[in-house]
Amino acid sequence: MHRGMRLPLLVALSLSFVAAALAQSGPPSAAAPTAPSGYLPRTYVDPQGGKHPFFVFVPKTLPTAAQPPVMLFLHGSGERGDNNVDQLMAGIGPAIWKRKTTFPFIVVLPQCRAGSNWLAGGDDAKRALGMLKQIQAEFNTDPDRVVLTGLSMGGSGTWSIAATDPTAWSAIVPMCSRPALAHARAFTDARLPIWNFCGDQDRPETVEANRAMAAALTQAGSNAQYTEYPGVGHNCWDNAYGTDALYTWMLAQTKSANRAAASAGK
Repeated sequence: MHRGMRLPLLVALSLSFVAAALAQSGPPSAAAPTAPSGYLPRTYVDPQGGKHPFFVFVPKTLPTAAQPPVMLFLHGSGERGDNNVDQLMAGIGPAIWKRKTTFPFIVVLPQCRAGSNWLAGGDDAKRALGMLKQIQAEFNTDPDRVVLTGLSMGGSGTWSIAATDPTAWSAIVPMCSRPALAHARAFTDARLPIWNFCGDQDRPETVEANRAMAAALTQAGSNAQYTEYPGVGHNCWDNAYGTDALYTWMLAQTKSANRAAASAGK
């Protein structure tokens, strides 16, 4: 990502740490403490006892009468590692920063290990889902609005993880990835809302894979849409995550509506 965006995000992380520490320590007066918001560090402990740091973004204002929606974001191969920072620097992270006072989702941002991937059944995918479950419990998020999204390697992980249980998500948003056509029927049967993105100047095999998946989903009667940006290469995510209409669409999707549509289609 651009150096000019990286610095503000790192500053935002530092301020989030300070705000969280102050909120936990409590104010000197009797005033009610302010709930921490922004990028907050968390640690997931796996079944073997291993500790894995990650970040969660918490909106500045959480709904008081309703449960907040939650999103799991899977980054691309370039952000793999163990610094627990790079996953914030491309994709949804900059988009959140630009909307930091109004972004409506709690967002879980894990980091994949170097040399690994997000494919379903792998250790990193399992940890990401464990982190999501942890945050759902901590913040009492809306079980009806759970969005899965990712770019490049994370987009492929989005397709793969969603295919194992399409009913677990209210919507998925993969980008510039390699979907498997064999999964089109499962997505259609579950009436899972899908908004897929790609640039027409991406690698030819990536473009063709996304066009083929869009055609297969359309032919199957799926609840899916495909946006292909003309003149855009692999980085279609700045355009896609920069589209406010995407978040409006995400908020409108619910698992209960998907179940109803699937039942009506049987």
